[in-house]
Amino acid sequence: MQLGLIGLGKMGGNMAERLRRGGHEVVGYDRAPGKRDVDSLEALIGALSAPRVVWVMVPAGEPTRATVKELAGLLEPGDVIVDGGNSRYTDDQVHDVMCREKGIGYVDAGVSGGVWGLENGYALMVGGSKDDVAKVQPVFDALKPPSPTDEAGQAVPGAGFVHAGPVGAGHFSKMVHNGIEYALMQAYGEGYELLAAVDLIEDVPGVVKSWTQGTVIRSWLLDLLVRALDEDPALDRIRGYAEDSGEGRWTVEQAIENAVPMPTIAASLFARFSSRQDDSPTMKAVAALRNQFGGHAVRGIQAEEVERPA
Repeated sequence: MQLGLIGLGKMGGNMAERLRRGGHEVVGYDRAPGKRDVDSLEALIGALSAPRVVWVMVPAGEPTRATVKELAGLLEPGDVIVDGGNSRYTDDQVHDVMCREKGIGYVDAGVSGGVWGLENGYALMVGGSKDDVAKVQPVFDALKPPSPTDEAGQAVPGAGFVHAGPVGAGHFSKMVHNGIEYALMQAYGEGYELLAAVDLIEDVPGVVKSWTQGTVIRSWLLDLLVRALDEDPALDRIRGYAEDSGEGRWTVEQAIENAVPMPTIAASLFARFSSRQDDSPTMKAVAALRNQFGGHAVRGIQAEEVERPA
């Protein structure tokens, strides 16, 4: 089928290439002139035959909101907009109302696969009406990973793609997915730190690599940690600073709103906040309190000399 794709960065560019390899026609637009097939959204719409499907793959928040709003003014009844970024599910519901008023369909697609998706495929979590999802299904089929097979050699249905529910369900599912990802990465990171902290373990990268086969904690994330350690065994070239994309926060907010206990994911989010502090105000307060009640040593800021109370 034919698809308009807006946003040809690391994810969008690879998705366009995978779709073309699958026999689909992709008309791409990006703000960067060197990547795009057309030089405006108007030209993109003009290059597509009705009914059109336009996939938005730009940063979540205002860039996506502005793009969807502009598309809603350019497209015609029967066309479909797909938001494949990491938008908040409540934004999808607002966009759906705006598009429905114009007879335009709206689908939200949570996409996972990163820079490896070109070769491995993308896991897709989709929200929208049955009819709108059906219009985009050939694209989903080309993007998703090949279906795994069972012991009898039969394809396992459902792996790598799900129509999760109405509009918003796709991005809500991806939000929870990313919350779990936060916790998994935090657990691997803490395990790595403990291995590296003791003299007993002489081959930390080797221990981590040994976990990738036959163990209950093997995963693609663990494979990626092995890859990182192969490139930099002590991680000396990396600063211990981790941003959060927003979805971890939204997951914890939804856990609070729905009274779902989520201590592990919440702790992994807070750990990322801690990673950005060169000198933690919390730990300053802890050090001061230890000094006050027990006369414990505190470390000065400038010379980092040990100061003891008089």
